[in-house]
Amino acid sequence: MPTPHWYDYAIVRVVPRPEREEFLNVGVILSCAAAKFLEARIELDSGRLLAFDPSIDLDLVEGHLATMARICAGGAAAGPIGRLSQRERFHWLVAPRSAVIQTSAAHSGRCAEPAEAVEHLLETMVRLPDSLR
Repeated sequence: MPTPHWYDYAIVRVVPRPEREEFLNVGVILSCAAAKFLEARIELDSGRLLAFDPSIDLDLVEGHLATMARICAGGAAAGPIGRLSQRERFHWLVAPRSAVIQTSAAHSGRCAEPAEAVEHLLETMVRLPDSLR
């Protein structure tokens, strides 16, 4: 059995009107230094988001969310932030901000496989329960 590793994660949220503080969980960013793993997985439910704010610019939101995934991947496609270390990129992504795209506070956990931890977090924190789908 693989050795469990510590990881940090944050939930990605869309906050259509930050002054109202209402949000929709749309993804997870998970960082596991021991496994050299940093990934953002996004599952935007456009219908649910439009229920919060029918006038929201979905293309703009989708573009910003895609940028988070590029930053996690790193490299030139992610711009100057993409040249930072994985840990620095994670901290940059989860820094508090008052914008339409925000993250929860960072939390920690342990797992043997970071990709499985991302899937578990998506299932419990982002996706609707089967009874509501």
